Amino acid sequence: MAVLLSTKAQAMKAWRDALLAVDPTLDIRMFPDAGDPAGIEAAVVWTAHDMAELRRYPKLKLIVSMGAGVDHLLRPPGPPPGIPVARLVDRMLTTQMGEWVLLNVLRFHRQDPDYRAQQRDRVWRELPAPVTAERRIGILGLGELGTHAAGLLRGIGFPVMGWTRRPKAVEGVENLHGPDGLRAMAARSDILVCLLPLTPETRGIVDASLLGLMPRGGFVINGARGGHVVDADLLAALDGGHLAGAALDVFQPEPLPADHPYWSHPKVVMTPHAASITIPASAAPQVVDNLRRAREGRPLVNLVDFSAGY
Repeated sequence: MAVLLSTKAQAMKAWRDALLAVDPTLDIRMFPDAGDPAGIEAAVVWTAHDMAELRRYPKLKLIVSMGAGVDHLLRPPGPPPGIPVARLVDRMLTTQMGEWVLLNVLRFHRQDPDYRAQQRDRVWRELPAPVTAERRIGILGLGELGTHAAGLLRGIGFPVMGWTRRPKAVEGVENLHGPDGLRAMAARSDILVCLLPLTPETRGIVDASLLGLMPRGGFVINGARGGHVVDADLLAALDGGHLAGAALDVFQPEPLPADHPYWSHPKVVMTPHAASITIPASAAPQVVDNLRRAREGRPLVNLVDFSAGY
């Protein structure tokens, strides 16, 4: 029985080599060269793969997302009924996202956009020193990524709040939850960081009403999914002067169209969905472990809860 890989062509070989390094006995096939559909027992896929295609494989036991998010796999028609889906919870993914969040929090906290503007204009002027303990950070989502980022920020002295749907205790992080908690946290967040999974309930969560609650001069950082942010509302908050800046790694759609206002906006810092990139060699042991569990009928790790959407 074989494992089907489906991702960008340039990444396919790295995934194949990483999986074979863990288990040299694996039969690896790279889409679209799947061979006999009845020979596929697991599919390791990323965003470009059509879920309808997986209905061709009658002996499929497992689908694995190559990233921490799975919203791309749950879009209609979704995975074949009854086939479990696992996501990656990988140390390297978590580390990279924490680095990206910390980079951008410090970028805004230490007034880097202002100093870069002064450099362009050849202006030598010292700005008032910021106080870390007075810069309040609000994190939307306290899963693996959000909890790790919160720890990094706390470690250098930022007061950190975290919002979740239901109460969740994270050491040193003030937890707010539910609709009232969301509004209360936004009103106190000088920098608002989105690390939520994308579900029907969280789509468009960063909208005009939420942004309007933030303190004037605040910043937004989105490393989750483009669908969390209502672009027109964020642009209006930036252009109107209510917000001072935004750091965005994810967009809707991707790649971002060349004529989109974000490209040239003076208050927007962009990266091309590169905040946290799966490293196959790091993720492969987890994938192989789940494959063995599926073969042996043992419980899977990091199984997606379809009712929750992640």
